[in-house]
Amino acid sequence: MAQVILESVGKIYPGNVRAVEGVNVNIANGEFIVLVGPSGCGKSTTLRMVAGLEEITEGTIKIGERVVNNVVPKDRDIAMVFQNYALYPHMTVYKNMAFALKLRRFPKAEIDKRVQEAARILDITHLLERKPKALSGGQRQRVAVGRAIVREPSCFLFDEPLSNLDAKLRVTTRAELKRLHQRLKTTTIYVTHDQEEAMTLGDRIVVMKDGFIQQQDTPLKTYNHPVNRFVASFIGMPPMNMFDGTLKREGDRLIFEEGQLVNAQKVKQRADEPEVYTGEVRTAGSGFKLPMRRELEQRLAGYVGKHVVLGIRPEHFHLRPVAADSVGIPVKVNVVEPLGNDMDLYIDTPLHPHKIVRIEAEPELGSGSQLTLHVDPMRVHLFEPGVTGKNISLPQ
Repeated sequence: MAQVILESVGKIYPGNVRAVEGVNVNIANGEFIVLVGPSGCGKSTTLRMVAGLEEITEGTIKIGERVVNNVVPKDRDIAMVFQNYALYPHMTVYKNMAFALKLRRFPKAEIDKRVQEAARILDITHLLERKPKALSGGQRQRVAVGRAIVREPSCFLFDEPLSNLDAKLRVTTRAELKRLHQRLKTTTIYVTHDQEEAMTLGDRIVVMKDGFIQQQDTPLKTYNHPVNRFVASFIGMPPMNMFDGTLKREGDRLIFEEGQLVNAQKVKQRADEPEVYTGEVRTAGSGFKLPMRRELEQRLAGYVGKHVVLGIRPEHFHLRPVAADSVGIPVKVNVVEPLGNDMDLYIDTPLHPHKIVRIEAEPELGSGSQLTLHVDPMRVHLFEPGVTGKNISLPQ
């Protein structure tokens, strides 16, 4: 096991295309860290630079006490598991797992000991004499992990290892990977675009966009205290609802009043990134109003009269008041999706169509229903406008 440190790491491709810029991450010995973000955000490039499969343009990468910028991959004491498994089709499972050790001229007895132990941990002992074509996708993935385990590296690198599995198998394999890390306690860097994987697997998650780190923190802190609008929208499923509006004073209270964008234009982003629109916000007087909690009033004083964006997660809407000062928001229900104990409602507020809420199941609710939903003021966020507008409801 080893500490992994990235200091101001960047990658520039020909044509001055900046894939990664100024990445600083300090990964503790034995920590499981997840790089997460939409396609093209730089997470896989960052992982490949740690592996030595991509040359870094700037910065420093350390594994343990050693700077590895110019160290070839085979000498970095890492083991990588790829998305496509990369198994040798003509070799048995045993030979696939033993191959790297054989190249390093390990004694046969040591090779057999390591392969048998890894197979036992992963419950693939009965597959050792089969070839990859005779295995299911989940079994192939476990063989790929086993091939990494036998090397006993100081660091595991996983590049979207579950993306080729079906939904049910992804969940079970994800749990296996977590149990494996708890047992081996090997430093692990894991790349995924799936925020659910990131939340469930990582000791810390690093959210990336356009080559920059947006936030790195524990999963719960990232979920509960997103530093900007992008992180808030990307982490959480269904994604956070965003409402354009302004802050106003009414009597002795600071309130958010729902507004509407005039000349709204969609910001060009990748298909798997949250939608963002820009424009001038106007309040028509017909939108909902939400009082801000008292402790935010001084912090938000400079934003009175300005365009701000209110963020409310789907699961923070309720059919009944949840706090003494919770406020009702009138909505129209367009679509109901029963989920058993819960249900998703696709709704319109007075000025914002196509929002989603997740509430406790109510069989009598149906399409076309008019109802009032309640929001706990302690669970809302306020952002500056824009794709990565900062969370102004957090202490600065």
